[in-house]
Amino acid sequence: MAQDTNTASTPPIVGLIAAVAATGGLLFGYDTGIISAALLQITPDFTLDTLGQQVVTSAIVAGALGGCLIAAPLSDRLGRRYMIMFAALVFIFGTLVASFSPGISLLVFARFILGLAVGMCSQIVPVYIAEIAPREKRGQMVVLFQMAVVAGILISFIVGYFLQDRSWRLMFGLGVIPAVILYVGMSLLPRSPRWLAMKGNLEGAFEVLQRLRRDPAVARTELDSIIAMHDEQAPWSALLQPWVRPALVASVGVALFCQITGVNAVLYYAPTIFAGVGFGKSSALLTSIAIGVAMLASTTFGSWAVDAWGRRTLLLRLIPGAVVSLLVLGTMFAIGATQGINTWITAAAVVSYAIFNVGSLSVAVWLVGAEVYPLSCRSKGMSLVAATHWVADLVVSLTTLSLVQALGAAGTFWMFAALNLAAFVFVLRYVPETRGRSLEEIETSLKDGTFSQMK
Repeated sequence: MAQDTNTASTPPIVGLIAAVAATGGLLFGYDTGIISAALLQITPDFTLDTLGQQVVTSAIVAGALGGCLIAAPLSDRLGRRYMIMFAALVFIFGTLVASFSPGISLLVFARFILGLAVGMCSQIVPVYIAEIAPREKRGQMVVLFQMAVVAGILISFIVGYFLQDRSWRLMFGLGVIPAVILYVGMSLLPRSPRWLAMKGNLEGAFEVLQRLRRDPAVARTELDSIIAMHDEQAPWSALLQPWVRPALVASVGVALFCQITGVNAVLYYAPTIFAGVGFGKSSALLTSIAIGVAMLASTTFGSWAVDAWGRRTLLLRLIPGAVVSLLVLGTMFAIGATQGINTWITAAAVVSYAIFNVGSLSVAVWLVGAEVYPLSCRSKGMSLVAATHWVADLVVSLTTLSLVQALGAAGTFWMFAALNLAAFVFVLRYVPETRGRSLEEIETSLKDGTFSQMK
């Protein structure tokens, strides 16, 4: 393996670039999370039944699916930075429409528009950060995106709690602030050096790498490795080539399990579920804030662990904790334990599930997707990862309340426990260890058939 770039040679601008880009994750988290509190007001305002609640919730997910698919060809053509700026403008438009929606139809439309922006950010922000970060800090920097996502979720829970007796329109409207920050910030940042190289602008790529790596010799070495691995932009069919398939299986599998293991069922519907079993609206919203704090803490830990432990090791160590937490949570609902000490056990099980699941699968999903594909089809591969994530999320958001009605809360959480166990088996079999390897070294491992042997 090539010698790692000296961490001391990485200038502060690299972290600043990653932080600004990750603001897209803050919007992602806020706009997906705020519905959990807003739904408690929107439901009586528009007289929504279970199906109506699920449609309002899932509209943003349907939009995200479309957004992540259109982002790939556009980001390859126009560049990663411009696509993030465009997504910020879409966020602003969708937020304003949602805030002033006079009826449910326009609100669903606005949520769909917000979803387009969320989908674009989920596809392109991790790719942009991965392509500007040095290898030894890539995991930590890409996870900044997920950290911003959970920070946005936590902020949405806090806002929802303090505005629970006021206006859901204001809940949505506050999202315009980070959207403006994202647009202005991205307008000042450089383009991806790997995108510039892919477009044939080697001089521009070298100039950006000099800013990012500080040492011209290091920048030249990195550019030479990019050029050596460079291929023309590949069509979608390239993802089905046998040598690319291991990356496809690993990244898409992690994206699928990230959703079907239940994290967004808890995120979207925790207040509704807990209020329905006797916690009361205020207590249910406070439980959501505790979940948000746990998610942020576990993501902060995960941002360290992906580089200190490794991506694969983190997943294998934390997923079993999610299984146990869900088994306990299901048991508490099965015995109707929502009073006294049992209430605290139930809340602790939810919080511990959030810690173990978010700290593993949610931390790894965007990182694995952004780093395992070859440059020629990286953007399209990441689109497929994001699309898988959002399709699974759409299914979860459309069915969770119906599952709770059909199986009961206990049966639903036990089902998610089984899916977390399946995720553990999948990681053990198909997900390699990419810690400490450059993007070009990972691409080489795909081409020489050693990708699956990286443990």
